[in-house]
Amino acid sequence: MVAVLALAVSIIIPAAGIAGGTPTAALVPADLLAAAQANPTQMFDVIVQGTKGRSSDDVAADVRNEQASPNRAFRSVAGVSVSVSGEQLVKLARHPNVASITPNAKVALTAYESAEMWRPSGGFNKLYGGPQTPAIAIIDSGVDATKALDFGSRVVASVNFSSLAPGIPGDQLGHGTMVAGLAAGSGGPVSKYRGAAPTSPIVDLKVTDSQGQALTTDVLAAIDWILANKGKYNIKVANFSLVGNTEASFMYDPLNKAVETLWFNGVVVVAAVGNNGTATAPSKIGAPANDPFVITVGATDIESSSSQPDDVRATWSAYGYTADGFAKPDVSAPGRYLIGPVPAASVFTATKPDRIVEPGYMWMSGTSFAAPVVAGAAAQILARNSGWSPDQVKGALMLTATYISSQGFALGVGEIRADAASTVSSPPNPNENLYKFVSSNAFDANAWASYVSVNSNWTASNWTASNWTAANWTASNWTASNWTASNWTSSNWTSSNWTASNWTVSLWDE
Repeated sequence: MVAVLALAVSIIIPAAGIAGGTPTAALVPADLLAAAQANPTQMFDVIVQGTKGRSSDDVAADVRNEQASPNRAFRSVAGVSVSVSGEQLVKLARHPNVASITPNAKVALTAYESAEMWRPSGGFNKLYGGPQTPAIAIIDSGVDATKALDFGSRVVASVNFSSLAPGIPGDQLGHGTMVAGLAAGSGGPVSKYRGAAPTSPIVDLKVTDSQGQALTTDVLAAIDWILANKGKYNIKVANFSLVGNTEASFMYDPLNKAVETLWFNGVVVVAAVGNNGTATAPSKIGAPANDPFVITVGATDIESSSSQPDDVRATWSAYGYTADGFAKPDVSAPGRYLIGPVPAASVFTATKPDRIVEPGYMWMSGTSFAAPVVAGAAAQILARNSGWSPDQVKGALMLTATYISSQGFALGVGEIRADAASTVSSPPNPNENLYKFVSSNAFDANAWASYVSVNSNWTASNWTASNWTAANWTASNWTASNWTASNWTSSNWTSSNWTASNWTVSLWDE
């Protein structure tokens, strides 16, 4: 699997304060603030977000007042990207209308590694030949649209947002093409390697260079494009086989805010949980996989069997609690030894020639490749339930997942069954009670933080619908023991607990 776009997304901390004891108005990573104070003339590439009620234009005006020129303004978040000096950054951190300042960090793709039984295992064979599925946006390294036997004319739009590979079309890495193939590929001349939703139109939004590196701003720009064009192309699903390599709070991270904007505007967001898992212990979870609204996907090893109960977590598939205490992943899907299309001349084929199974196809492993299986499942569900919201799609997938008791919550509620999920008549909303903090299609982070800081004994039952009655949702899987009160004491909301050293996550490549 390819190193899930491991975005080195910022670590958000409560205001640590300016040297000399003056508090900051904005939330700024401690290491960024310290570097700005120590180096007033050094330039810093950052994303500045405004407080509630401010627009991106308002934020741009505030930045210009500090004699800085914004590079990009965003639609998905109220903020701009800008290069500022250390002195300007410190001034902006004091500004009452600035909510946060975070690095425009580099992003890296999920990792590499045939489990061709995944189609019957997940019930996809029963869905082929059904109604037309909606478009899936692939935010990745690009898609090779010349692979006509896999995509035909279904790559309906291709846009390059990569600042690191400007003006270079296609997919030099191979990651995005394989992701697109597993989500929506036709599978070649005899459909041998078809994807989960092989009739879906594909929207190719390139954000990385040939080494899988991207900037947070490039991903935000791609999300803005989806918001502006989702109606034109009938985009109902967006796949992010990328994850931050630092842990952050979903309340303030710009990538989290952006994917939530997609979610609240009717686009199902599917995110890979990452490949930094270990054989024996939980791992930290980066953005956008840490977001409680989106569908976060882990990877199973199906061990050459179409029977799900004997499947296990791939040892590198991450799981654990987010910085805000939410258990991730939500669901899992096959992610080991999957075969998909790749460009003939790509980094994948050049560096892993032993994995080529026939010309134009190779096997890989990773949560990067489990995620598009779920994205295709979401498209199949929406083809049969066109009016469903993203929450209903997530609820149907979670309700019908096969719970694997030997794996605990490391696979979320279990491994998806696309056929069963598509037949659910009234899915529960797994995000139901989070919506009390949503207004005007935006999550009110301050209201939520205030609530949980004084309600230290909340459990999973406080945040999920009361009609989760399926046997898959066993008491041992979703009880207070998994959502411990110790996560929510006021002492956990101090700046000392949000330092960079506490939340450093390193990428793992197979």
